Amino acid sequence: MARWPKPAEGSWTQHYPELGTAPMSYEDSISPEIYELEREAIFKKAWLNIGRVEQLPRVGNYFTKEIHAAWTSVIVVRDKQKEVRAFFNICRHRGNKLVWNELPREEVSGTCRQFTCKYHGWRYGLDGELTFVQQEGEFFDLDKKDYGLAPVHCEVWAGFIFINLAPEPEQSLREFLGPMITDLDGYPFDQLTERYSYRSEVGANWKLYMDAFAEFYHAAVLHGNQSPDNYSAAAQAAGFEAPHYQLQGPHRMVSTSGVVTWELDPSMRKPMEDITRGGLFGPWDVPELGELPPGVNPAKCDPWGLDSFQLFPNFVILIWSSGWYLTYHYWPTSYNTHIFEGNLYFAPARTPRDRVAHEMTAVTFKEYGLQDASTLEATQMMLESRAVTRFPLNDQEILLRHLHKTAADWVDDHRNQQTGAAQR
Repeated sequence: MARWPKPAEGSWTQHYPELGTAPMSYEDSISPEIYELEREAIFKKAWLNIGRVEQLPRVGNYFTKEIHAAWTSVIVVRDKQKEVRAFFNICRHRGNKLVWNELPREEVSGTCRQFTCKYHGWRYGLDGELTFVQQEGEFFDLDKKDYGLAPVHCEVWAGFIFINLAPEPEQSLREFLGPMITDLDGYPFDQLTERYSYRSEVGANWKLYMDAFAEFYHAAVLHGNQSPDNYSAAAQAAGFEAPHYQLQGPHRMVSTSGVVTWELDPSMRKPMEDITRGGLFGPWDVPELGELPPGVNPAKCDPWGLDSFQLFPNFVILIWSSGWYLTYHYWPTSYNTHIFEGNLYFAPARTPRDRVAHEMTAVTFKEYGLQDASTLEATQMMLESRAVTRFPLNDQEILLRHLHKTAADWVDDHRNQQTGAAQR
C-alpha cells in the first residue's frame, strides 16, 4: 500500500478504496473487549520499539520496560560481546520479578555485572545464563543450563531497539518495517544524542492520541493561542493541508511544508523565540547533517518542514527539516488509558546558546503536546456515552482511517487464527 504523489483530482482517501470514505466508528477505542483482543493480536505479535542504543553505551548497561498491554516486563542489556539483548524480567526459580528497585511496577536502569534475584539470590549473567543457585544441592537434578532467562526477540534498526514478544515473529524487523521506513537508513540519528524526555498518563485510548498527531487540521484552532494573534488569525482563515501522505503496509507518514521561523516577520514570532533562537520548529542554528537519505521528504516538498512516520502499532519518528527529531510512544494500560512518552533529540550543544535553544524547543513542544492531550479525556468520555456512533472524517484524516483499519485487520487475523486452531 504505497501510492504517491497526490492524485491530480485532489483526493487521497478515495484512492485507497480499502479505507472507505464513510463516517467511521470509534468502537475500537471504547470497547474493553476489543482492547483485550488488541493486546493479544497486536502487542504480543508486532515489533515494538522500546528505546535507543545510546541508552546502553557500555557493557553491563541495562534498562527495563513495562509493557502493560502484554502484562509483562522486559530487561534490555548490553552483554559482554557488546550486543543488545532482551529477556523477560522473571526469575526462573519462583517467578519473582528479577530487576526492580523499591517499587516493582516502576522502570529502572543501571549498570551491573550480573542480575541477582531479590527473593532467593539466583544470579544470571548478561547473556541470560543462570550462573549461581543458592544451596544448589537442595534441588533435584537441577541443570543450570536449562534455567537461563527467557529470551525476547530483539533487533536493532538505525540505533532503535525493537522487541517482539511472540514465540516466533512472523517477520524479521526489516521485513516488518518495509521500504518506506528502511529508506531512512543513513539518517544521522546517532549524531543527535542530546535528549529531552516527557511522560504523561492519559485518560484515553492509545489510538486517540495517535490520531491527534496524525493530522494538522486541528493546528490553527487548538494551537491558535500559542502563536502571535496576527499569525494565528491568518492560519485560521487559510486553514492548513499537508502536501503529502503515504501508506505502506501497517505504517503511515505525512510530510508538511516548511515554516522558517527566523525569516518570519518579527510581529509573527514570539519575543522568547528571538531571545533564545529556538521554538516549536526547532533551534534556529541548523546543524550540518550531510546528504539526507531518500526516505526523508520523499515527495520533495519545497519548502519542507517535517516528516512524521507512524510505525505500527505505537511508535512515531518525526524528522524536522531544521536538523532534529522527535519520537512518540503510546503504551496502552487499559481500553481507556495509556502512557504517552515524548523524546526530543538534538546534536549535542556546543555553546550555552545552543543549550538554551534546545531547551526552548523542548519546553515549547511540551506545551503543544499538553494542548493535544487536553482534548483526549473529553473525547474518550463522550465516545463512551455512545450518544453518537459514526463520525465523518475529511481527506486530511486519511492516516486515522488507516490506523484504525490496520488495528482491526490484525484483530481479525488473530480471531481467524484462533478459530482455525480450534477447528484443527
